Amino acid sequence: MRLSLCTITFRHHLLSLEDIARWAAANGFQGIELWAVHARNMQHLTDRDAAWMAGFGLSVPMLSDYLPLDDDLATLRHATADLCRLAGRWGAKKVRTFAGKTGSRDISPEARWRLSARLKEACRIAEDSGCTVLVETHPGTLADTLASTQRLIEEVDHPALAINFDTLHVWEGGDDPLSAHRALLPRIRHYHLKNVRSRADLGVFEPANVYAAAGKRTGMTPLFDGALDYLEFLDALFERDDIDASLEWFGGDCFNVLANDARNLRLLRADREAPIRAGAA
Repeated sequence: MRLSLCTITFRHHLLSLEDIARWAAANGFQGIELWAVHARNMQHLTDRDAAWMAGFGLSVPMLSDYLPLDDDLATLRHATADLCRLAGRWGAKKVRTFAGKTGSRDISPEARWRLSARLKEACRIAEDSGCTVLVETHPGTLADTLASTQRLIEEVDHPALAINFDTLHVWEGGDDPLSAHRALLPRIRHYHLKNVRSRADLGVFEPANVYAAAGKRTGMTPLFDGALDYLEFLDALFERDDIDASLEWFGGDCFNVLANDARNLRLLRADREAPIRAGAA
């Protein structure tokens, strides 16, 4: 597993990307998932790119954004092309978005068809730029349940469409993460890892709360302290070396939480691999 941190973690911090990159490299991360807002605001810094990031021993596997799928086609095409251009500057082959702003139970058939068509158009543009569009499993979108996510993949029917598997949100949607993982695995290209104290606290991840500087953070927990038991799920991930995952932390005490979660992931993987090494010896 290639582990990244997300620059959205530091959305309310006065830190440079250089500060974040130096810290990430020193604390066992292999990559930086770059919030597209941050990438856009650094466009004037012409020396900040994939080569610069590689100087820290890091890569940028994905830019995370919010494509305007509800807007007119011209706006969507421009936004997708611009996002893929930014991704190319950072050497990222993946761009993340949400599948609209309406849950699968609430959207009309006509609106669903329109959004799927818009998403297919974004995929066509991304493919021409060498990018893949990753739809995140997320409440309040067309990827809020396994059934709806599978249906969306069929509706879009494009090879440049993939999934950013947010494990907690899959669990939030009522699906078993392991079963959903097996079902979606051919399309999964990235993972988001986070946890919560209890189901009653899931509201802390609503976008309006997350993005607010004075938003509530109570209920956000380190990866191994929450209601979702990650041990069995991580066993499935540790079977593969070619996956990208990000620790998505929105709470306080960022550096300590991220460092401890990354360390615990390394220790857990080493523990899982120990019997294999012992058997080989």
